[in-house]
Amino acid sequence: MSASSSGIVAGLTAAALTAVGYLAHQAAETVPAGLGRVAKAGVTPAAGTSKAPQVKRDPRALPGDSGKGARVVYSLRGDRVWLVAGDEAISRTFEVDPSAVDPAPGTYAVTSRSNSATGSDGIQVEHVVRFAGVDGVVIGFSAAVDESGTPAPAVTPAPNVRTGGIRESRLDGDAMWTFATIGRTVVVVR
Repeated sequence: MSASSSGIVAGLTAAALTAVGYLAHQAAETVPAGLGRVAKAGVTPAAGTSKAPQVKRDPRALPGDSGKGARVVYSLRGDRVWLVAGDEAISRTFEVDPSAVDPAPGTYAVTSRSNSATGSDGIQVEHVVRFAGVDGVVIGFSAAVDESGTPAPAVTPAPNVRTGGIRESRLDGDAMWTFATIGRTVVVVR
């Protein structure tokens, strides 16, 4: 072998070793703690540093902090309602359109109901189930009779009107009406 060919081989070998070393370093950085390498005693990985995919929670799953017994559970973040029987079985869950004014998280009871009414936004609603109030705004579940949700222009509320109607579909409103009688517990969670 000539001197120039041995120099080329040495250069290629050095480049290959550098590439392998770099790739090994990158691979080692993506290994979760405790898998393939020993973590130092007393050291835990920093939160959010795992590159492993996060398991997403099913949005239909009942929140863990939602009480016990027969109840309506309303999630402010999830804009979702659960109708929960006394044996903890979920009889129905559905999405809702939130009101402009949210009730504080906590436990309430259904205080009044109306088969039909005109919402504070001017929309004709049915199966109104009221359970809270915030600064003079009554909070409750209801279903728009015309599910298009478009009020007549003459009754469109001003943008600063504070409304408390949590809207559900008519089918979900029927289920709520049957389930949420006077005194039924309503649990509001974040």
